[in-house]
Amino acid sequence: MKVDPRAPMSEADLDRAVRMLAETCGWERFHVWNSRHSASGFPDLVLCRPPRLAFAELKSQNGKLTVDQQRWLDFLRSVPSIEVYVWRPDDLDHIARILSPRHRDRPP
Repeated sequence: MKVDPRAPMSEADLDRAVRMLAETCGWERFHVWNSRHSASGFPDLVLCRPPRLAFAELKSQNGKLTVDQQRWLDFLRSVPSIEVYVWRPDDLDHIARILSPRHRDRPP
């Protein structure tokens, strides 16, 4: 299957790219396959590479956060020891830096 490089990257494509980056950089990754019976709004990904724990919501380039997603992200951001992100296709270079074993900065 050929992929048009000019076509917008879907959330599923972004998830595959983040999965490959996480595996390459030594992160364990949890992604809910089917969230129909879970509380709405919980982030798409939980990533762990001790001592770091990160939650990430994946969105297409123009995708909008729901009220429940924003509520979860705000709640998680109140925990100082974890990292919380909203990632979009244009963030791939930044995501690679964040997941890099050399990354030491904490998110704002």
